[in-house]
Order: sequence, then structure tokens, then C-alpha cells
Amino acid sequence: MPKKVLIVRFSSIGDIVLTTPVIRCLKQQTGAEIHFLTKAPFAGILEANPYVDKVIVIKKDLKEVARSLVQSKYDGCIDLHGNLRTLELKCRILLPFPLTRHMRPRPLITTFDKLNFEKFLLTKLKINRMPEVHIVQRYLAAAAPFGVVDDGLGLDYFIPEKDRVDLEEAGIPTKYLAFVIGAAHATKRLTETQMRAFCAALDHPIVLLGGPAEKEIGARIAHDLPHVTNACGTFNLAGSADVVRQATAVITHDTGLMHIAAAFRKPIVSVWGNTVPALGMYPYLPGQEKVEKERRQEVLDLPCRPCSKIGFAECPRGHFRCIKDQSASELASICASILSE
Repeated sequence: MPKKVLIVRFSSIGDIVLTTPVIRCLKQQTGAEIHFLTKAPFAGILEANPYVDKVIVIKKDLKEVARSLVQSKYDGCIDLHGNLRTLELKCRILLPFPLTRHMRPRPLITTFDKLNFEKFLLTKLKINRMPEVHIVQRYLAAAAPFGVVDDGLGLDYFIPEKDRVDLEEAGIPTKYLAFVIGAAHATKRLTETQMRAFCAALDHPIVLLGGPAEKEIGARIAHDLPHVTNACGTFNLAGSADVVRQATAVITHDTGLMHIAAAFRKPIVSVWGNTVPALGMYPYLPGQEKVEKERRQEVLDLPCRPCSKIGFAECPRGHFRCIKDQSASELASICASILSE
């Protein structure tokens, strides 16, 4: 059994949340000391995770931590990022271990399969050769050589006590729908007009969630709608996660808080624009796959979709049908049905 293992995932919010089954299973099933290497802006995601013994952060370059990583003498490394920088890292970890009979065994180093060729086929040529396997399962496959098996418990997200949100103090009702209005790229989001129409059509308390960049748009959406609370830019990530945790249900774009909602096993209505669930990063809800799939909202059979595995600032074709063809009133009806259960 390994005594000390380094897990690597530099970014981003959702991707790191999706690594949590590997972290938990590795810790519980091997007892190893677990270090996690990531970029500084994302270190807080793991701050309260009881299965992580040490979070190592880099601000710009691996050189900042290279010496300490070599000195840590890891028994293993699980690369869940898989790029040129992690290749450099793995080489650095291996170099101090020449092949001699008198040296301790080289560390076990594994890398998850990014399926870059399959993603290229899907996004550029619209040929779907992606396996029907969630990325979490591919992460777990990278951990399998360490003796790790899937425990079926899904994702984790741990909120520090200091970031817990008192709903009454924050002016949030006790029963509400959390609406995650942000996303890293515009082609993954409903338009402001659609979001406003959705909120107007749903007669139920709604809390808008997003970062500082969404604060103004949130204010415009909530204007003159007394049942809508704009919490965009009000909380840090952990605070927003706690608002998600306390919500009755969540409607969200393909973004980090979607995966955090899955960690809390919330009923999720996921809205898909230029990206597609076939890329393997839909809400990970073991045991609830059928219901989760039924609640995905996307415009099917568009010949230009998916146009990217990530997203763009605007539709490359100019028509933006993957979002504009979605009905705000239908989304409101779906959410109303879930809230009435």
C-alpha cells in the first residue's frame, strides 16, 4: 500500500470537485497520506476536505514547488490533469529514482485518459466516439492501479464553518430554488432576457447565484420581481455552495456550481448550450442517472453542436440556436414540477 500519494489537478472549480471520489476512495481504502497539487485560486475548494492531508499551491510555475515535491519522496502520483506541465512534474518526481537494486521502488505514476482525439472528433467533425462514461469514472480508472475501487458515494464538497450562510441573516427564504446564472463562457449561458423571463414565469422564491461579474445582470433580472433574491457577488465560493446546499432544487448552466449541487445530491435542472453531456461532465449522481438525464435541457440535432468542449464569448455561427431555441416558460414548468414534489 502506498504511504504518500500526490494527486494533481490544477483547475478549475468543477474539475476539482469531480476529483473528490478519487481523494475519498484513496484515503479510505489505502490509508495513504494524500497531498493535492493545484493552482492557488482553487485551493479553497479542498480547504475543509478531511481526506486531504496537505494542499500544495502554485501561483505561476511548477518551479515554485519543484524542490519540495522531490523532497517529499512520494510513493505515487495520480495525474488528473494530463498536460505538458504535469509531464514535467512527473519527470521531476521520477528523476531522483535511478534503477538500482539498493534504491527504494520508483513511485507509481498514473495519468487519466483525456480522450483528446475523441473530443476533437466530436467538436470539430461531429463524430461521436466518446465512451458513455462519466469523467469521474476515468479519474477513478487512473487510481485503480493503487488498489482503489469506486465506492459509489458520488462527489464530496465540504464547507468551512466560517463560510456557512445564515439564511435569515442573508435575507433568503427557507425554501427556494437556486438559479446559477453564471458560466465561464457566454455560449454556455441563457441570455439575460431568457433568465428574466424564467424568473417571471416561476411563482416560487428564487435565489440568483454567481460571482461579482454577474452582480449587475442579477440585479437587472431581479428588478421588480419580489420573489427573486440577487445573491450574485454576495458570497465567496464556499458561501455560494452553502446556499446551493440549503436549496430545495437547483437550475444551473454547465459550470462549477452544477457539480457542487451534485455533491449535495440536489435535484438539478442542467441547461446546456454549446457544450454537450456526451463530453462526460454532466451532473454526477450515482443511482439517479435516469432522473438526471431526463432533467437535462438542451437543443438536440443542431449540426453545429458541440462547437467546443469549453465555450466561446459568442456563437461562432451567429445564430446561437443552442440557447435561444430553449423556452424559458418550459424551464419554469419543469422546475415548478420538481418544487411541487
